[in-house]
Amino acid sequence: MGYISDLRKYVGHQPILTAGVGLFVFNEENKVLMQLRTDYNSWGFPGGAMELGESFEEVAKRELKEETNLEIDELKLIKVFSGKDTYREYPNGDKLYDITAIFVVKKYHNDIKINDNESKELAWFDINNLPSNMTEHTKNYLNKFGHVLEEALKEFKKN
Repeated sequence: MGYISDLRKYVGHQPILTAGVGLFVFNEENKVLMQLRTDYNSWGFPGGAMELGESFEEVAKRELKEETNLEIDELKLIKVFSGKDTYREYPNGDKLYDITAIFVVKKYHNDIKINDNESKELAWFDINNLPSNMTEHTKNYLNKFGHVLEEALKEFKKN
């Protein structure tokens, strides 16, 4: 998070506009990957913020590798979210509105393992039985755009 950290030195906790990705990674049993995040102590989907000069696809590949050790072979853009529904506040008080590209990861390789300090645990969940302890912004996205997760699963099943 070099760019955002540098920007925060000037704006403090004030709201900023960021860009990033959310990743719906499915296994062969059609379960979706989630991470128990260290910052919220709640479950969310892998993903993260864009650095200067990166494309959404490059962010997706970097973040998934950093957070889970998985390397993307194929991904598909499902939807891009922006606007007031993307507002969130982190436990440290940082506020932001995010432009989030949602991808389904169709093919990947490597073994799953925690690669950074953002995750306490990684686990696969049935989309109809997600953990109740999810981050507020994950709940918000699913409440407002829950159909997107179902669309992602349909897209994954196509191959």
